Amino acid sequence: MPLALLALAIGGFGIGLTEFVIMGLLPEVSADFGVTETVAGYLISGYALAVAVGAILLTVAMTKLNRKTALIGLMVLFIIGNVLSALAPSYEVMMLGRIIAALCHGAFFGIGSVVAAGLVAPHRQAAAISMMFAGLTTANVLGVPLGTFLGQATGWRSTFWAISIIGVIALSGIVALIPAAAAQAKSTGGILSEFRIFASGQVWASILITIFGYGGMFGAFSYMAFTLTGVTGFASSTVPWLLVLFGVGLFVGNMLGGRAADKNLGRTLLVLLVGLVIILAVFSQIAGSQIATIIALVFMGGFGFATVPAMQMRIMRHSQAAPTLGSGANIAAFNVGNAFGAWIGGITIAAGLGYSSPLWAGSLVTVAGLIVFLIGGLARGGELRRDSADTEPTLEAEPAHSPQG
Repeated sequence: MPLALLALAIGGFGIGLTEFVIMGLLPEVSADFGVTETVAGYLISGYALAVAVGAILLTVAMTKLNRKTALIGLMVLFIIGNVLSALAPSYEVMMLGRIIAALCHGAFFGIGSVVAAGLVAPHRQAAAISMMFAGLTTANVLGVPLGTFLGQATGWRSTFWAISIIGVIALSGIVALIPAAAAQAKSTGGILSEFRIFASGQVWASILITIFGYGGMFGAFSYMAFTLTGVTGFASSTVPWLLVLFGVGLFVGNMLGGRAADKNLGRTLLVLLVGLVIILAVFSQIAGSQIATIIALVFMGGFGFATVPAMQMRIMRHSQAAPTLGSGANIAAFNVGNAFGAWIGGITIAAGLGYSSPLWAGSLVTVAGLIVFLIGGLARGGELRRDSADTEPTLEAEPAHSPQG
């Protein structure tokens, strides 16, 4: 794989760290600013909302730029947001810093997915995308625990200074390693013409598959701490380490899912969605067993994130007229799925159905994604029988040895 993918992965690592590390630092942040933990929690939801907005608006605004230039601009925005968070004298300034950093999140992964696919041969595009998302999964496995420990030991602001440094490293890598030719945006006419991709039923099918297919897993994960302590009987002090196991599943699943999607995109999505439905349903029934829960946690992370490269490739292949916008729209769909899944899981708990209910509710939400996928596949005629590397349209790819810009 080209070294340029490492630069994208480092950027993904920093962005993933920014999104998730705040969860472990909320007590310190709320105490410092003199706000309740509920108000401090808005730093999470505000970030997620800004991701969804930025994934569309910034992607469209940068559609005419060279993609390398766009990525450089997004990383500069990311660094500014985190420096502002580290320096924030008040809660309001902290929220502003979070929003600025979040605006680049969706556009970075949206544009970065297209760049990653363009760096390699057609039969390795999903694997290349999974390499970029490996940074995000690594942030969950290693970055969040280490960032939380750093913030608790030396103050929460030090964590955001560390993230800012990671952003500078990623920026340097993007400048030095990504070939300008491989990042050249394809002319698609006026900016408004980009939105014509949303006239495609398959683009909307891809968005719905992402919302439901990923949302089911994330909804279950959102309440996992309650499940682990209230149902399985683990001590709260063990939860962070158990979530590291979940992160290991994310990392392995992401890498294997990318390779499988390159061989057959449709069949990979089918197997992974069916597997995720089964795992979530079974997990809801065995959550009382600690050993079974540990195993299920790893598999839930593995199957849940193994779908990501395939979901991203599917919409990019159905939005050939504007793959960058399609990619960004799917990043927004992931965040909509996060919010939807968490909302459904919260409803089941509020209804008194117990802390294992988000698991079976997540399974049902994933079933909806599977149904959309099957309907979309039937509409295309034979999607599941095709070898995607041979018969699917691919994104324009530049040789990995292109001269660097």
